[in-house]
Amino acid sequence: MKALAAEITEKLGKRLAWLGIKCREFTGDMHLTKAEIVQTQIIVTTPEKWDVVTRKGTGDTELVQKVRLLIIDEVHMLHDERGAVLESLVARTERQVESTQSLIRIVGLSATLPNYVDVADFLKVNRHAGMFYFDASFRPVPLEQHFIGVKGKAGSKQSKENLDQVAFEKVRDMLQRGHQVMVFVHSRRDTLLTAKMLHEKAIEDFCVDLFDPTGHPNYENAVRDMKQSRARDLRELIPKGLGVHHAGMARSDRNLMERLFGEGVIKVLCCTATLAWGVNLPAAAVVIKGTQVYSAQEGKFVDLGILDVLQIFGRAGRPQFEDTGIGMICTTQDRLHHYLTTVTEQQPIESKFSTKLVDNLNAEIALGTVTSIPEAVQWIGYSYLFVRMQRSPMSYGIEWAEIRDDPTLVQRRRQLAIQAARTLQQSQMIIFNEVTEELRSKDIGRIASQYYILHTSIQIFNTMMRPMATEADILKMISMSGEFDNIQSRDSEEKELSRLRHDVVPCDVDGGVDTPQAKTNILLQAYISRAQPEDFALGNDLNYVAQQAGRICRALFMIALNRRWGHQCLVLLTLAKSIEKRIWPFQHPLHQFDFPKSVFNQLDAKENLSIEAMRDMEPAEIGALIHNQSAGKKIAHILNNFPTVSVEAEIAPLNRDVLRIKLFIEPDFRWNDHTNGTSESYYIWVENSETSEIYHHEFFILNRRKLYDDHELNFTIPLSDPLPTQIYVRAVSDRWLGAETVAPVSFQHLIRPDTESVYTDLLNLQPLPVSALKNPALEEIYAQRFQFFNPMQTQIFHTLYHTPANVLLGSPTGSGKTVAAELAMWWAFRERPGSKVVYIAPMKALVRERVKDWGARLARPLGLKLVELTGEICMVL
Repeated sequence: MKALAAEITEKLGKRLAWLGIKCREFTGDMHLTKAEIVQTQIIVTTPEKWDVVTRKGTGDTELVQKVRLLIIDEVHMLHDERGAVLESLVARTERQVESTQSLIRIVGLSATLPNYVDVADFLKVNRHAGMFYFDASFRPVPLEQHFIGVKGKAGSKQSKENLDQVAFEKVRDMLQRGHQVMVFVHSRRDTLLTAKMLHEKAIEDFCVDLFDPTGHPNYENAVRDMKQSRARDLRELIPKGLGVHHAGMARSDRNLMERLFGEGVIKVLCCTATLAWGVNLPAAAVVIKGTQVYSAQEGKFVDLGILDVLQIFGRAGRPQFEDTGIGMICTTQDRLHHYLTTVTEQQPIESKFSTKLVDNLNAEIALGTVTSIPEAVQWIGYSYLFVRMQRSPMSYGIEWAEIRDDPTLVQRRRQLAIQAARTLQQSQMIIFNEVTEELRSKDIGRIASQYYILHTSIQIFNTMMRPMATEADILKMISMSGEFDNIQSRDSEEKELSRLRHDVVPCDVDGGVDTPQAKTNILLQAYISRAQPEDFALGNDLNYVAQQAGRICRALFMIALNRRWGHQCLVLLTLAKSIEKRIWPFQHPLHQFDFPKSVFNQLDAKENLSIEAMRDMEPAEIGALIHNQSAGKKIAHILNNFPTVSVEAEIAPLNRDVLRIKLFIEPDFRWNDHTNGTSESYYIWVENSETSEIYHHEFFILNRRKLYDDHELNFTIPLSDPLPTQIYVRAVSDRWLGAETVAPVSFQHLIRPDTESVYTDLLNLQPLPVSALKNPALEEIYAQRFQFFNPMQTQIFHTLYHTPANVLLGSPTGSGKTVAAELAMWWAFRERPGSKVVYIAPMKALVRERVKDWGARLARPLGLKLVELTGEICMVL
């Protein structure tokens, strides 16, 4: 999908450049700055990336709010495992339109959509004005579809031999007709094996001349260009008229293959499905050799998706290159009917939303778009699941009687919402009040939504997380995550897993290697150790584990930070960076840079060789230490750019229980744009030196533009008894291993103020009589109620009645605070004649009560004017 996004971005960018319209790619590989977002009119992204962006309550909302058109290409992905993401996106967009009353137009595109009316209803399309359906006759280049079934069980030796023979025969037939052919296989290794197989069979069949490229006018240039390639296999294939293409090749080699095939030098290109998504090349015919694809998500070989089949077929006979197109799919006989029915559009597209309902509901609750069960019912009503439940109830376990009695399926949707909410509450991700049906997100739920973590994983983390867990404990916990439920243990892999465990895995793995959890743990550690399994399926599993583990570890770090576990935070953040950098914490931090292996071996062999110690050395001294003088100069340069910061702390107790801390942060490195980019980020936290409890934490960003500004953080932390001997202030880089600073702050000489009463001591004073007012009119008013002011009023009398000082009075209900307010009023009228007094009360009822009391007791006897000013009554003052 990322390859397709890149192609669409390039195509639209070129076509619309003359209008000044900018098009940008926004996928997991590409990030947009705020400035780029402002300048861009068209954003090309993947469903998952847009889901992540729209899940955030803040941050990217500016981008989301600017969207006025949402185009969903290949909308038949609803039938795919990723379909739940599309449903969630459309439902979120519909709710956004309703809440903001700002229209977002949705356009769905598809090349194969049997039940297009259902999808139109899901996208809220007007059937008479906005729904268009064109059959195959509208295709610019007619496409023939050939379905070939071979004997033998999928994966067996017989089926492989038969597929090889059929693929060769079809390639030979196309070459005899003067066409180029693309042969699609399903692993990188298979591209080379298939190319060699085609050449061997061509020799046996005496038709090598069909492949021969030597007569092409650009052949000599191709041979010259090919000599620059490091890939020996490619250099051998070109003279045979064959080429290979897959994502694992060097970019230069891929570009060369695309160019040579485009020019017609090579007649046959063996490639993986990534080429069908990403690059537009000429081919009259495409051959799909076999339909068994290894899925790391499911941990087994599965059928090639219909989406991929159609995309590959779409590469045959591209309008700008060919006037005819033939798509051939070679599969086993038992899967032939499946592909015939699905490709010829006989199977309706069903919803996959129910499989991800719990996690999608959590995302909406965390975002704040769903706050109750009735709102959740309404939200499910926006989904494709709701459309299909109405159209085909039996497919979703709904009896006809139920849909007859409840045509809009309110009760069924309510049942789904309550089940999902209860599951989330059991996982401690939300608060679900079953009486009021209110749904509120908890911190863990928000973290799960932000980092795309399954609720099943959160349940495991809740059980297994401990404040003082080790790296081995964390790796074991990550390996048990729900994201890896599909990883399967196979007997054929046990030998290689045992080798990896023995040779490259530094942390203990419980039990043998025959469990999915042990396999996941070993593969994750092998990935950090930069080991590559020989087995193809095991290599795919390793890549899948690595993609998920970094994100999971970051989420665990945020959970630990939320729970204020200092030791666990440090271990988790370090491990997350280890996964991202593929370097163990015990290795030297300079492993994050590009040096010869011999240099790393020398660095790791020296004990206590820290970044700080090496910074004090001369380049020649470093060169002598690692036995490499040229690398010594480069290391000295990199040490200056290594982004550590120095931290100094000033402390001052505000009272016995609260300590104010002022941090001064200074960059302790020289900024290098290549190494440091535009900013460096750090987690700053203060922790107890004995219990490791975090008192305070915040995220600090050091910008290049503000590098030499004063960087100061001010905050307070609680003090408790007994007082720890010291606290640690940590500044840990978000990106770089080893870029950590710890500043101990000793409490040895800290003097805490003596415990003082938080209450004002009531002095032993003689109660003042009302005559102290020295005003006959006021004395008469108060004498009707009492003769003496109470002790509290007596103590504050002078301040309120004789001074203009600001006063904060905290006193229990019924202690006479209203009389205190009146004393201040009398000072204003006496010292500032003609002035106005404003009395503010929190509720209208209290205002009315005060107006009624003061109107009768004070205003009329003293000739004062009193007005009420609330939202309901507005009088001219």
